[in-house]
Amino acid sequence: MEQEVGGHLYDAVFMPRGTVRKRCCRPAAVLAEHAPAAIGSTLVGAARAIVMGMIEGITEFLPVSSTAHLILAGDLFGWQSEEAKTFEIFIQLGAILAVVWLYRVRVLRLLRCLWLSEERALGASILVSFVPAAMMGLAFHPFIKRFLFSPGVVGAALVAGGVGILIIERFARPSVPEGVDRISLRTALGIGLAQCLSLIPGVSRSGATIMGAISLGVPRKSATEYSFLLAIPTMVAATLFELATGLSGIQRRDYILFALGFLGAFFSALLIVQGFLSFVQHHKFTSFAWYRICFGSVVLIYAVL
Repeated sequence: MEQEVGGHLYDAVFMPRGTVRKRCCRPAAVLAEHAPAAIGSTLVGAARAIVMGMIEGITEFLPVSSTAHLILAGDLFGWQSEEAKTFEIFIQLGAILAVVWLYRVRVLRLLRCLWLSEERALGASILVSFVPAAMMGLAFHPFIKRFLFSPGVVGAALVAGGVGILIIERFARPSVPEGVDRISLRTALGIGLAQCLSLIPGVSRSGATIMGAISLGVPRKSATEYSFLLAIPTMVAATLFELATGLSGIQRRDYILFALGFLGAFFSALLIVQGFLSFVQHHKFTSFAWYRICFGSVVLIYAVL
């Protein structure tokens, strides 16, 4: 007698939409007949996992909201299960590792030489920036998960963030010397409070911290580098917190998808972070603002439909 099973990420990705996975015994000839289709769907599923990872890596450190892009892509791919949500959280580790690798010398100095005045000052600034979002995230996590993860909220946040970038770029002027080591504790606290806005899906953590820093007088390149460094403790803490319960429902057959998504996020983030730093030295963030407004409008229309 046939019995329905499934509901895991493997089923959502490797099987066509509408397919019901069943446990039954089939003759070898029938299995052989369906082998090419199975292989084809497996390749499609693997490609989707890589694409999701690349979307994470490309959008995580740009001021465009990786959450918004992952929600939309996941909906288009039909990835709506709890395992799919865990996958989207897990691949953030790939993007984080890319930043750790690119800034490995600085990170090692921060970890090993905190007693040096220069590194101790930067470490203290990052800690001050990290604490506000960490505390608010813990306090409002259930509310955020329940009420804010919707296309309407994400679309509105994208548009509002785009308008905010245009305003900041119009009026903000650098008043702090170049270099992440020059960021004071007071400025770091302001950046940390700005990061709290990124708890709203669609705001963008990098967008909130970069534009928050620029509005406080930090030069564009220093603001971007500081945002990258601040991302390491912030994203590691948030990702591990989310994965503490999510990984328990993952089966072995899902591992390959998680690995492919992780690698896609890692390598795409490597390229984006280096290119983005070069971009911000000669360009404003106006293009990202208009992209957010346009993309947010599409998300809002998508939510209505």
